[in-house]
Amino acid sequence: MNLTCLQEDLARGLSVVGRAVATRTTLPILSNILIEAADGRVQLSATNLEIGIRAWFESDVETPGAITVPARLLSDFVHSLPTPQVSVSLDEKTRTLNIRSDRYRADIKGIDAVDFPILPTVADGTVFMLEAATLKEMIAQVTIAAATDDARPILTGVLTTVDPDAGRITMAAADGFRLSLREAQFNEPLDGSVSVVIPARALLELGRVIGDDGDPVQVCLTAGRNQILFRMRHVDIVSQLLDGAFPDVAKIVPTGHGTRAVINTKALHGAVRIASFFARDSANIVRLNFVPGSDAAPGQVTVSAQSAEVGGNQSEIEASVEGMPVEIAFNAKYLMDILGVLKSDQVVYDVSTPSSPGVIRPVDDSEFTHVIMPMHIAR
Repeated sequence: MNLTCLQEDLARGLSVVGRAVATRTTLPILSNILIEAADGRVQLSATNLEIGIRAWFESDVETPGAITVPARLLSDFVHSLPTPQVSVSLDEKTRTLNIRSDRYRADIKGIDAVDFPILPTVADGTVFMLEAATLKEMIAQVTIAAATDDARPILTGVLTTVDPDAGRITMAAADGFRLSLREAQFNEPLDGSVSVVIPARALLELGRVIGDDGDPVQVCLTAGRNQILFRMRHVDIVSQLLDGAFPDVAKIVPTGHGTRAVINTKALHGAVRIASFFARDSANIVRLNFVPGSDAAPGQVTVSAQSAEVGGNQSEIEASVEGMPVEIAFNAKYLMDILGVLKSDQVVYDVSTPSSPGVIRPVDDSEFTHVIMPMHIAR
């Protein structure tokens, strides 16, 4: 291997694929990044056997070759180089990668590339395209509700269904305390429907690298339907799919409400954030008190938190409130998570009773629904 590339390109590629490097593994090669040079481009790959990321960029390749080297050492060195040009060569006999840039030089011992796990490519399987901006927004809105522990592995994933006959794609995640459900139009030709559970972590990595160039994302389900691949202009993300029965999300979403409030999203987010400071020492409980309006006064939502150790606070927000007055408590983090990913200026909040789930929807978007279970509060 012998090549010359831009430090910026190499550093960017290492940053992208480095997120898939295994941090705790008994297999040393999984702590490495695979570097392959051929046909005028450099390809970088990393995997922890659950998620794999592959990135590539154009380069002046004089001699093709491949090697794997420790990810952290290589990334730290390349990111520290102040000069724009980097020369890379490989000593095949010693499996040593030689990196030179102006007055800087490093020799990094590697492991033979043939031992690196093979990442799938777009080949035979179910292939379709998704609009990049919509997919990125769906990922942000849904992954907040995925479980982060492995007590129930299926809940660490996002149920993704595609119904070409109905022209809809749906993503849903639930961790037992909340549910995010997002739908969107799907106009791609597809032979049959798709229903898979994608690890939320893989989708989060996908959301980070989806560009703003407007290019659609190519999605490929392998023939065995146990892996999924997302292809962008310069990046592939490969993930194992989760196996198991996902909860029936249709049964989780409440169908009625006793109180409905339309609230300014930014104002509610700010009030919950302030209340969260006082809720830290009281199980992170924030109370929302909905008071319907009248001819003499507008409706109001009061956001409050109380701690015996540090004190309390109260914020009042004008809102359009219909139905019965009700006070309900939620986890402050869950509220901030959902309010932080909404782009709508106003949010619709449906509540039935203090012990029933609350439903949050953007005023101008009927395709997104978020359900939060309430917290018990002493009366």
